[in-house]
Amino acid sequence: MRVDVLSREYPPEVYGGAGVHVAELVRALRARDDLTTHVHAFGGLRDEALTSSYADLAELSSANAALRTLGVDLAIADGCAGTDLVHSHTWYANFAGHLSSLLYAVPHVVSAHSLEPLRPWKAEQLGGGYAISSYIEKTSYEAAAAVIAVSSAMRDDVLASYPAIDPARVHTIHNGIDTDDWRPNDDPGRVRELGVDPDRPSVVFVGRITRQKGLPFFLRSVAQLPPEVQIVLCAGAPDTPEIAAEVEALVGSLAASRTGVVWIREMLPRPDVTALLTNATAFACPSIYEPLGIVNLEAMACETAVVATATGGIPEVVVDGTTGRLVPIEQATDGTGTPLDADRYVADFAAALIEVVSDPARAAEMGRAGRARAIESFSWPAIAERTVEVYRSVL
Repeated sequence: MRVDVLSREYPPEVYGGAGVHVAELVRALRARDDLTTHVHAFGGLRDEALTSSYADLAELSSANAALRTLGVDLAIADGCAGTDLVHSHTWYANFAGHLSSLLYAVPHVVSAHSLEPLRPWKAEQLGGGYAISSYIEKTSYEAAAAVIAVSSAMRDDVLASYPAIDPARVHTIHNGIDTDDWRPNDDPGRVRELGVDPDRPSVVFVGRITRQKGLPFFLRSVAQLPPEVQIVLCAGAPDTPEIAAEVEALVGSLAASRTGVVWIREMLPRPDVTALLTNATAFACPSIYEPLGIVNLEAMACETAVVATATGGIPEVVVDGTTGRLVPIEQATDGTGTPLDADRYVADFAAALIEVVSDPARAAEMGRAGRARAIESFSWPAIAERTVEVYRSVL
């Protein structure tokens, strides 16, 4: 069986959890003898067999970002000729999958990593293009032969957002982690080179600067941490100038009031990230929208205690009191996920962080439990097997 996987992100151009998911899933699928897996991805040329890359169309270089995406989707659909099934990831590639399904009369499987109705702040980023991305996602999901949700919470969101979809077509298959790639990396020398003192406690955030990641709330919460605790931000690629300016101001204020505020804006290679995570006392995930939160799995695999918001699929990964702490949140139901009481959420997140960093021995115990959970419950070969079962069910 030939399967064509369609994605905006694919190595080396990966900036979020969906891209990590696609890369690992493809690797697991290609390890099987019963499939031939082609990849179609946005971006520059890649030197990898059975992988095709598609740059933006020159004719749309000045167009709205959503229209540029559609131009790439048309080219990808043309490149899928000969496939038995297409599997698309995120709205960026959904339209290519939908068109391929129509053009070649093959099933289209969609993986739900996030949902446009639950990310209304993207209107800041895309303008009128947000209406286009929402239309593409709705059309593609409702016509898909199957939808794979990365958590049970995401499955609920899919059915709530798109009630026309038959629940029998929506399957839950969790994200995974390669615990050989993501493992403890005790390298204090490299940590020091990155600007972090390995002899001081630290809290690490890794993520894009986007509303859903909750970085402004996190920056307010860490102001309450003991002064010896370092704040390490691996944060870049802001969605909009507005949130970039907001984060700049908050980091500036934080750095003016305490030492040990380290902001790494470029995307780091994996060994650097694992070194920072392994050295950290805690990893923080203050997301207000997170279908699963693969970053939490990455931190857990490095034996780092996780403090995360109890939202979306995060409680399916982080076990409160065992692998870290979950911070309660009451959220608006308008799709933004905004905390109804932002001050309370900030205070609760700060309290959870303080609890973890104040007891390093307990934090280390949580970290060890986190790695054990990652190994036991989130392996990629098992995820690939379940994914292939979905493929076969729609052929």
